[in-house]
Amino acid sequence: MAFLCRNAALLLKSSRSAPAALSAVRLGSSVGQYEHILVEKRGENKNVGFIQLNRPKALNALCDGLMKEVEKALDHFEADGDVGAIVITGSERAFVEMQNRTFQECYGGNFLAHWNRVSTVKKPVIAAVNGFALGGGCELAMMCDIIYAGEKAQFGQPEILLGTIPGAGGSQRLPRAVGKSLAMEMILTGDRINAQEAMRSGLVSKIYPVDQLVSEAVKCGEKIAANSKLVSAMAKEAVNAAFELPLAEGNRFEKRLFHATFATDDRKEGMTAFVEKRKASFQDN
Repeated sequence: MAFLCRNAALLLKSSRSAPAALSAVRLGSSVGQYEHILVEKRGENKNVGFIQLNRPKALNALCDGLMKEVEKALDHFEADGDVGAIVITGSERAFVEMQNRTFQECYGGNFLAHWNRVSTVKKPVIAAVNGFALGGGCELAMMCDIIYAGEKAQFGQPEILLGTIPGAGGSQRLPRAVGKSLAMEMILTGDRINAQEAMRSGLVSKIYPVDQLVSEAVKCGEKIAANSKLVSAMAKEAVNAAFELPLAEGNRFEKRLFHATFATDDRKEGMTAFVEKRKASFQDN
């Protein structure tokens, strides 16, 4: 299980300045104390939630604690009406292994069950991955809606090398992202793929230089947040349904959501603005 938890914090070799870090700590204090993450709002209009995994001490007992803090931050941004998208990134600090957990502890405690919160957030979530995203790091990235990678990023599910298998969705999400053959190769051999191969296979949508990665992810979040938050949530729900439903049922589900947008003021505003050749002013209702 080493890589499962050890690499969840390797989503980014971040290049954050001291003032930004202090700002994150101050904001984190205002929305609740966080020990393992930095939380703030970014973007010109402060409409992008930003979560950075920040675990300076690799203590085995804190892995679940970090993910519970991520869950808490996500809940906070979900309830914040000003936030239209969320960016999750990491640091170059690594998680430590959890090989001392017993079957009884894992099964009885439903180990890793709460990790799935990242994938159930209604607002779009962007992963900014730089460095190693192995095991839990790769699984965490795949729970997000969009993955941006730094040019030196690497992805992998190497649990097989430790005598176990992915436990937070890796065996289910990876085939959906890259196809069965590559997913089988990665999971059965523990081999990694680099950012370029990840993009070719569909796991990653864009690649940026290390020092531009986070800012580009925030820019993407700003673009999303400028749209109707209500309709963005509906669009996300429609796309995610494609991974769960047969094509015919998926099309019916899309039509129901499409028709539902006609009951919103934002749909009226968007189409009126288009006709009047002006920028739409969405009110998220």
